[in-house]
Amino acid sequence: MKQAQTIIKRMLLTEKGTRLTELGNHYVFEVYPHTNKLEIKRAVEQLFKVNVTKVNTLNRKSVATSGRRSRPGHTAASKRAIVTLKAGQKIDLT
Repeated sequence: MKQAQTIIKRMLLTEKGTRLTELGNHYVFEVYPHTNKLEIKRAVEQLFKVNVTKVNTLNRKSVATSGRRSRPGHTAASKRAIVTLKAGQKIDLT
């Protein structure tokens, strides 16, 4: 089994993620692109000692950008995981 540090990069604290946490007990993580749902589930359960009921993933593609000086570039591609916890459980964010 892979270590949790090679699966989860960081927890994302955004407005949408905070709203999901308050309304539906969902947490958003940025994960490495090579991981699958089962690995993400095991890593979250190992790191935070909670029971995960569902994992949804989404791949964010890179987008072409142009800077102030017409320098072509792109944003970084990333993979996110939205993890649903068992009712009554939560991850302490402090």
